[in-house]
Amino acid sequence: MGERTITFGFGRGTQTVRLPEEQILDIIESRPAPAVDVEAAARACLRHPTGTKPLADLVARGDKVCIVCADVTRIWNRSDQFVIHIVNELNRGGVPDEDISIVFAQGTHRAQTYEEDVAVVGAEVARRIRLYQHDCRDKENLILVGTTKLGTPVEINRRVAEADKVILVDGITTHLFAGYSAGRKMILPGVASWDSIQKNHCRALADHFGGGVNPATRAAVLADNPVSDDMQEACDMVKPCFIVHSVVNDDGAICRLVGGDPVEAWKEGVAEVARLQKVTYRARTDVTFGCAGGYPKDISLYQGCKFYDAAVETTKKGGVIIAIVEAADIGDPPAFMESFRFDREADMERALRADFSIPFFAAFNLFCHAHRYSIYMVTKRENFDAVRRTGQIPAETVEDAWAMACEELAARGIKKPTVNILPHGGSVIPMLAK
Repeated sequence: MGERTITFGFGRGTQTVRLPEEQILDIIESRPAPAVDVEAAARACLRHPTGTKPLADLVARGDKVCIVCADVTRIWNRSDQFVIHIVNELNRGGVPDEDISIVFAQGTHRAQTYEEDVAVVGAEVARRIRLYQHDCRDKENLILVGTTKLGTPVEINRRVAEADKVILVDGITTHLFAGYSAGRKMILPGVASWDSIQKNHCRALADHFGGGVNPATRAAVLADNPVSDDMQEACDMVKPCFIVHSVVNDDGAICRLVGGDPVEAWKEGVAEVARLQKVTYRARTDVTFGCAGGYPKDISLYQGCKFYDAAVETTKKGGVIIAIVEAADIGDPPAFMESFRFDREADMERALRADFSIPFFAAFNLFCHAHRYSIYMVTKRENFDAVRRTGQIPAETVEDAWAMACEELAARGIKKPTVNILPHGGSVIPMLAK
């Protein structure tokens, strides 16, 4: 039988591996979707929105409008291509540039540089509109707007809470424990306080100690998801008037824009993501090759490991995962890497429950996977020591990782391991065929 060359995104470049054709079971990709004319699509969703009036009819001269925009870790959403059309449409509705501001929904992330601001909103918008960084620990600029049924205090960025009209901008994909990203997440955690975020996100853990991750809070799960429901209740307190969200294809191009009512338009986008990303595969395999998809999705291990759940889904219990994550900024955020200071899962879960944080949870999720599967992480050589701390095995190339995986499996008596491949692991929802 012949061999097949598989190419993976790796930072701003690529890596390849040659695999025996007969051992490849499935290459699991989302459904193809052509790129749209972004300007035409933006105007369409702004002027013919889902579930509400056109944006220009929702605003009036004198309104102070705040656009809440996802930060630089989400620039895969290509917001720099469509925020300008939102601003121009607000002008058309009577709101001048000086009455528009943008707050970056950084959650617990660091502040952006000006260059990163430009990367998110585009040069023209950065020149015309006042830009603000959200700081979840800046008590002076946070307002309590209510408390959810689950007891989460909803403390929100003052500029957002006091705006006459709020617009949410992001892209929709699956989310590790909120089911899907964007929509209500732009408020909580996007522009919420540290305390609000931790109170909400701790529900990603099971109700009882030793239960680990809450099974109701997983990627692509929305029904009875307490994290998502709590986020939505918090968002409803802020009453955003409009969203504009992108859906991107595997080439990183916008293939759909949805706009309108913050719930109805978001659900429309979620349905489109599910249609594109829910893909069946035939069987779990000895090895899964999983790739974050290159920059910016693999800018750090914290961002890149978000596809690990999908790789676990397609791999036999105790099998091998080859994770391709360049992680040029592996130390960001510091709290993520610092979380790998435990030898036992129980000790890590106990500490996480006592002092929950999002980076700590992501580290715990990875820790659990690394102790149930052999994970070979393809990354930069300077990351090797850090990777070993996480319980993974570092490799510099995909070929090296494949060779080590084959050697391990041969020692177990598996001479020709079966293979599944996730070239864009964060953009697919694998579903085992019935």
